[in-house]
Amino acid sequence: MKEFSPAKRHIEVSVGESVRILREFQELSQNDLADTCGISQSTISVIDNDRVSLGVERAKTLARALKCHPAVLLFPGWDVEVESAA
Repeated sequence: MKEFSPAKRHIEVSVGESVRILREFQELSQNDLADTCGISQSTISVIDNDRVSLGVERAKTLARALKCHPAVLLFPGWDVEVESAA
């Protein structure tokens, strides 16, 4: 994979924004995601809007439904190369 360069971060994304972006990218409404993962639509809404902390267990549940790793949701701005070099 030497022909690819690592992606660069262009904007800061909050935890709620990362959940919303992944949900919308997969064309899921809040109700669709709620039905898929068993978390209420109202809780999905407050997560989307960063009005509640996501937490590890909710991140695992949402990550399964959104088909991603929980760290993608919990640490949306984390740069692997920078953090691993520290």
